[in-house]
Amino acid sequence: MMHNYEFKILLAASPEIDAVSLTTPDRALSPRALYQDVAERLRERIFSRELEPGSWIDEQKLAADFGISRTPMREALKVLAVEGLVTMKVRRGAYVTEMSVEDVKQVYHVLALLESDAAGEVARHASSTQIAQLRALHERLEREVHQREFFFATNEAFHLQLLSVAGNRWSLQLATDLRKVMKLNRHHSLFKQGRLEESLAEHQLLMQALEQRDADAAVRLMRQHLDNGLEAAAA
Repeated sequence: MMHNYEFKILLAASPEIDAVSLTTPDRALSPRALYQDVAERLRERIFSRELEPGSWIDEQKLAADFGISRTPMREALKVLAVEGLVTMKVRRGAYVTEMSVEDVKQVYHVLALLESDAAGEVARHASSTQIAQLRALHERLEREVHQREFFFATNEAFHLQLLSVAGNRWSLQLATDLRKVMKLNRHHSLFKQGRLEESLAEHQLLMQALEQRDADAAVRLMRQHLDNGLEAAAA
């Protein structure tokens, strides 16, 4: 589950992310963009497994729980469907997306393409200040290696910040949505015993390549990092 502190970490690392979207579970639903608030509450239920992958989403019951009509509920489900978190089935309604082994492989494949390219761009073109921001996130990872939930949030913030620094907003948008979908996988790569420490060591090598402006090494190391993540997630 992405907790409030995780969103704050992500916001600190990526200031361009809209703070309005960082809602808390007990915040009153705002009249403005009601469906966005509903979508955020549904995300929280999906990521916390209150709504299990593969389960049918009872729109009427949820609308009653939230004290809203079914119109903003349906609009929220459309948002989550675009993100890949929800699957709409004709005459059957909405279901929480269930990740197959092939889905996991495909997501990691696309992320490896996007993020390895971004790593090369950052090594070649990032400012010293931007590299220092990534180093600060890496050092936070080192402190949080035995605090899994914090580590998850900072790890995501690092990857999204790297994409942000690379400067391709389309890659950032795609990767943001793909990382949401990854949370549906029951065998998240960082759940594997010892994977947090392995991931941290891979980040350290990547940071060295970025600081040394070695674009070829940065591309190779990021691809290897995600390949290792896939191996752990598919195990």
